[in-house]
Amino acid sequence: MAVTGADTGNRPRVVVTRRIFPDLAQQLRRDYEVLDNQDDANWTTEELLARLSAADALLTDPVRQIDAQVLARCPRLCVISNIAVGFNNIDVAACTRAGIVATNTPDVLTEATADHAWALLLAAARRVVEADRWTRAGRWERFAYDAFLGADVCGATLGILGMGRIGQAIARRAQGFSMRVIYHNRHALPAQAVPGAAPEQARWVERPQLLRDADFLVLLVPYSAATHHLIGTAELAQMKPGSVLINIARGGIVDDAALAQALRAGCPAAAGLDVMENEPHIHPALLALDNVVLTPHIGSATATARRAMVRLAIENLADVLQGRRPRALVNGEVWASRRCAAPAAG
Repeated sequence: MAVTGADTGNRPRVVVTRRIFPDLAQQLRRDYEVLDNQDDANWTTEELLARLSAADALLTDPVRQIDAQVLARCPRLCVISNIAVGFNNIDVAACTRAGIVATNTPDVLTEATADHAWALLLAAARRVVEADRWTRAGRWERFAYDAFLGADVCGATLGILGMGRIGQAIARRAQGFSMRVIYHNRHALPAQAVPGAAPEQARWVERPQLLRDADFLVLLVPYSAATHHLIGTAELAQMKPGSVLINIARGGIVDDAALAQALRAGCPAAAGLDVMENEPHIHPALLALDNVVLTPHIGSATATARRAMVRLAIENLADVLQGRRPRALVNGEVWASRRCAAPAAG
């Protein structure tokens, strides 16, 4: 266990589950007793609890599962600050019952994640990774008109399942490719909320039509029990031949085994995945395919975005410990009855 920051007896104790930027870690140490993961080790649940059982705050990553059993053994814990937009790794209902504030980091990673969606989309559409591997293997001997034929992006139909902040940022970029944009949420958004308010530029459709009509389908829905395997065998069969599936939301939204089978059959023609079921373990059938681009959950991985995420997570944590309502509060209903209603000492 890497423990940094002397224990004054008064300062709140903060546990950090992943290595963060050194200058931001130092900022934490100025104000708190910090038990951090400088080695970036994969702590077991018991190793986490050894650090967390006497802690006031947790700064955590989106892979670390914080469930009711963990919370039951943390009697001092006031706040869980998730360094991510999504928070499906946290049992928010259990936090609320225990009076623990949960926070996340929206907005600051929107543009970086939208950029990565487009990187995956273009790479999958134009077979960039497959062509790169083939070229590096020394197999390029001559020009051929039929080599690595991909899909046209300009003028195609972009489908977005989940038109939130990131979906809207992706839709804005689609205008530069003269794409038609269709999307599905539970309810249509007001026209002014969607980039390109004209119906032909961003149009709400039912989910079956989205699957049928999209040349490129980007998944952006949050993960929950209701969205587990939202895209499975039946949904993949509805996608048009030649289409491309992009998942930058969460693993588990797509049935990866069903996707591998569909990709082998050529419908969809390709996929770009930044998130996978059971990551970092990847379904072996996906690894064997040339028509899928895989990246290791790096949608927000620019220096600007990732630093902003950590800074916001630290601000959220500090606000709660100092008695202020945080900027990005997940379970707002807990605020009046939160465990740490008074500012912490220090």
